[in-house]
Amino acid sequence: MTLGNLTGISAVVAVETRSISAENPTGEPGQGGRRTEGTGAHAARDLGQGWKVSPSIEIGPGETAALADIAGSGCITHVWLTTHTDNWRRLVLRAHWDGDEAPAVEAPVGDFFCSGWGRFAQVSSLPVAVNPNGGFNCYWEMPFRSQATVTLENTSDEKVVVYFQIDYWLGEVAAGSAYLHAQWRRSNPLPAKTVHTVLDGVEGPGHYVGTYLAWGVNSSGWWGEGEVKFYLDDDEDFPTICGTGTEDYFGGAWNFDLGPERGGYAEFSTPYLGMPQVIRPDGQYASQQRFGMYRFHLPDPIRFRTRLRVDVQALGWRSGGRYLPLQDDIASTAFFYSTRTSTTRPEAPTHDGMEIC
Repeated sequence: MTLGNLTGISAVVAVETRSISAENPTGEPGQGGRRTEGTGAHAARDLGQGWKVSPSIEIGPGETAALADIAGSGCITHVWLTTHTDNWRRLVLRAHWDGDEAPAVEAPVGDFFCSGWGRFAQVSSLPVAVNPNGGFNCYWEMPFRSQATVTLENTSDEKVVVYFQIDYWLGEVAAGSAYLHAQWRRSNPLPAKTVHTVLDGVEGPGHYVGTYLAWGVNSSGWWGEGEVKFYLDDDEDFPTICGTGTEDYFGGAWNFDLGPERGGYAEFSTPYLGMPQVIRPDGQYASQQRFGMYRFHLPDPIRFRTRLRVDVQALGWRSGGRYLPLQDDIASTAFFYSTRTSTTRPEAPTHDGMEIC
């Protein structure tokens, strides 16, 4: 069944539906709601087993919790998760496929769910939905052939509480199915006259399916003239795909600006692209603007055979109609599928490196 398409939903297929949560940590049949200890035990003390005894988990400072450890062949189809907004850049989400010690998915939990600034904003895309008040949902297909492991690392020095549910099926995975990858990078600030790397060193074959940017502007004025570039296969100095501007890549135009009479910047969220978050502490074009933007290449995946590199420029305007290279705070999450269970990735996110300044 194609993502976002109801075609095929009526078909009966030979798979088994399972779900993992704090109430059923193994996902085994008939094991949901049987917990006798958990974070809800005090509230359920008059009711007992079967009455929301274990709705969440606690993760201690510096600890990593296994949300799911699934044996066999199958596909994760939906992840729901929520935690306090303070934790959105403190928790690192990872997914490992088929016993690979290196993660394919590694990103702050907020950025993975298009919420990098630690504030709620409605996201209404096909693969990611963020609903009031901080209900994180993703529908990325995550196939695996022998094992899937999903973890959360708490990089802070405080205990955190997390509610979650991971829905999946067990059965034969279609030939040719690739593995989901997500990588996070941050330039804070971006060095002068350089570009922000979104993805680099990835070997194919595979296809790129999405970009999320949490962009903090460190100067006054418009900031989004930079091009987004995709270097495919044998590309070296010049890319095969070169866009016309940052707001253009995310499906907007003319600075996302409706004009002062209609409120200036306009937030939007659509199935494939959006800018759900605009933070204006000092006005429309004053310093310290912050933006959250996504583009999901679902009907238009960017396919590569051997290599892929992606970067984005940071450009504003200076006098005389000249471009101004910017030194902004840019955090990116790249989503792609690869036939490999792991590939080249940056250093793991750290507490200080993820901190919202």
